[in-house]
Amino acid sequence: MFGKTLLSVTRRRFGTLALGSLLSVALPFSASAELGEPEKDELTFGFIKLTDMAPLAIAYENGYFEDEGLYVSLEAQANWKVLLDGVIDGQLDGAHMLAGQPLAATIGFGTRAHIVTPFSMDLNGNGITVSNAVWAEMKKHIPHENGKPVHPIKADYLKPVVDQYINEGKPFNMGMVFPVSTHNYELRYWLAAGGIHPGYYAPHKGDISGQINAEALLSVTPPPQMPATLEAGTIHGYCVGEPWNQQAVFKGIGVPVITDYEIWKNNPEKVFGLNKEFTEKYPNTTVRVVKALLRAARWLDENDNANRPQAVEILSRSEYVGADYDVIANSMTGTFEYEKGDKRDIPDFNVFFRYFATYPYYSDAIWYLTQMRRWGQIAEPKSDDWYLEVAKSVYRPDIYQAAAEALIDEGEMETEEFPAFAEESGFRPPQTEFIDGMVFDGSQPNAYLEQFPIGLKGSEVVE
Repeated sequence: MFGKTLLSVTRRRFGTLALGSLLSVALPFSASAELGEPEKDELTFGFIKLTDMAPLAIAYENGYFEDEGLYVSLEAQANWKVLLDGVIDGQLDGAHMLAGQPLAATIGFGTRAHIVTPFSMDLNGNGITVSNAVWAEMKKHIPHENGKPVHPIKADYLKPVVDQYINEGKPFNMGMVFPVSTHNYELRYWLAAGGIHPGYYAPHKGDISGQINAEALLSVTPPPQMPATLEAGTIHGYCVGEPWNQQAVFKGIGVPVITDYEIWKNNPEKVFGLNKEFTEKYPNTTVRVVKALLRAARWLDENDNANRPQAVEILSRSEYVGADYDVIANSMTGTFEYEKGDKRDIPDFNVFFRYFATYPYYSDAIWYLTQMRRWGQIAEPKSDDWYLEVAKSVYRPDIYQAAAEALIDEGEMETEEFPAFAEESGFRPPQTEFIDGMVFDGSQPNAYLEQFPIGLKGSEVVE
């Protein structure tokens, strides 16, 4: 009944570079010119109540925005769509965004608008949680050492559970936060690596459910509602950022089985998104915003996370994340609790500055685009050059460099804290630390997609 629909494919020609004026790449910001005063000094930024909005909170609380002559209001948003719409229509000057949102908007999946990002907000920070009942069945298949499950826990151990649901004619439902969220792609990646088909999108046919051919049915649930939806039995598991995995542990309603750090080590997560028009109208303001965020990101990671307890106190306030201190601290301070009582050290569960986390790499953008193509959100095949052109139109290392070099000139930060700009290509070296052993080379997106047994590749199109 479920997961039995056959995928029909046809051959289509690869897309060209022609994306129209929407994707015209702006001239680089000057990194050498003296930075002028902000053209707009009163700003409103949006965020979702997740711990990875921390750079915004810290830039505000530590006075980094004011140091740049900026007077910022931070406003929590109801969901990711409301947040994106706010940036598009100008109610918000910028926002904490899912990394896929600027890319999807720019290529026209969902609401079309040219959104750019000059700043990556963090690495890692998500987890996948299943209900107690599902965990009880999974545990039967998981190897144990010293009475504890061996990690990382692959979706291979979930597959017998999903198969049983299918055989009984019951849907196996899972939650993620948004169709173009990292959580959606990470959950799909983990499931597919374990032989569980997470389904296709077919926007060219008007089907944006993402459930074509699915064995596990994924749907959207706002992050703060994940634990309650799991407890109600509406979903059997979910992928979400913190503190909503640890909340399930504290409430005793579910078990986080894997972190995204274990799915793809040091994966990019959120970005700071702005309307392209804003960056063109207010270039000095844009660079000054990035300067403040860079200082906040460094503060969050400096001295081996020594400032994290203070950050947790700030985030626990109702105007920010609004979860209990202990729930946020469970992951934010370098640990992560899986099954109740099984707390393990993961010092890089949240990374805000280390490993050049803040730099907007083109290869990061291309990975997200490959996942949109893999699952049908990009319905037609595209050339490798197309992926690069889209990445360059959205990710803006020129703005980042201008902010970084201003901080270096001021003596606020050191050259060594940033990539070597004169040599930087915008591509990370090929990345190997994925749970399924696949290698991602951002310069060859189509070759990357060819590796996967589950997912669209080459000229395949969902019919």
